[in-house]
Amino acid sequence: MITPTPLMRLVAGVWGFKTLAAGVELGLFTRLAGGRTMTVEQAAAEFGLADRPADLLLAASASLGLLERAGDGYRNSELAEQFLVEGNPYYFGAQVRYSDLRTYLPWHRIGEALRTDRPLTWDPQTQQSMFDTTDPEMLAQFWDAMFATSSFTAAALADAYDFSAHQRLLDVGGGAGAFPIEFCRRLPELRATVLDLPHVCVRARERIAEAGLTGRIEAAAGDFLADPALPDGHDVILLSMILHDWDEPTNRALLARCHAALPPGGAIVVCELLLNDERTGPPEAALMGMNMLVETEGGRNYSGAEYASWLTAAGFVDVRTVPFDAPGANGAVVARRA
Repeated sequence: MITPTPLMRLVAGVWGFKTLAAGVELGLFTRLAGGRTMTVEQAAAEFGLADRPADLLLAASASLGLLERAGDGYRNSELAEQFLVEGNPYYFGAQVRYSDLRTYLPWHRIGEALRTDRPLTWDPQTQQSMFDTTDPEMLAQFWDAMFATSSFTAAALADAYDFSAHQRLLDVGGGAGAFPIEFCRRLPELRATVLDLPHVCVRARERIAEAGLTGRIEAAAGDFLADPALPDGHDVILLSMILHDWDEPTNRALLARCHAALPPGGAIVVCELLLNDERTGPPEAALMGMNMLVETEGGRNYSGAEYASWLTAAGFVDVRTVPFDAPGANGAVVARRA
């Protein structure tokens, strides 16, 4: 018999996210790093909480698979230990914090976005883009969030697609350089360029230096939407989590510039949360599309077939889709210049 239980799970989804966000904000999972166990009484004392809210937070976190019971207390689950302990290579807490601070409240006005077809996290009448802000802390939160999501996604892409066939990578809109850093750590012969706005390049150079890869990865300042041409001298171009920010004409124009920048035989890799061809899912891709309604003027998530048709129209050949599982993407559409 059909019941409304699935609808109640959707209603409760926000409760789960806010429980996760509260744990990250308190530093709960970082305090439990390395197998430490914490009782309700200890949590209350360390976080300045009464016993009741401490008990509820620990129990709810365990129910979500973030903690597990250990005697009289709780300890990190493997998931939390891997991704919610600050300082770990694939720390995901920055993405949680950014979503909580930047997008959660605007999502309460999703009806407004549906009616007006305008973003909710910034004002196109007074700002040039979602990246145009006078709040440096929020901008730092954004790039840290993108780095957190991109690092593990880059690892998954590197497992799914063989970049060893390439010598020089151009990461268009590469942010703080998570993808080139991951790839160059794995492939000693690979060199890379991150192309992004000047203030983003500053952050990228910091991350690249922290990774010890300054001599192999450079950050080139530019605007991939406004510049007439992309930097040449690369045999593979990566567009990771970029095209969902823009409308179809913008994306087609960018793919044409990618084709022009590549040598014959050069490859392009479009890494995204791909919708299926029927546009019925998966939920991660479809809901990211809704988030583009909140965050962008023309963005949406597209299907692999749509990307394939655009790549073919731009002159690329041998188009194929490489599936994988990661927080920022579920596949890559790959093609080459003839």
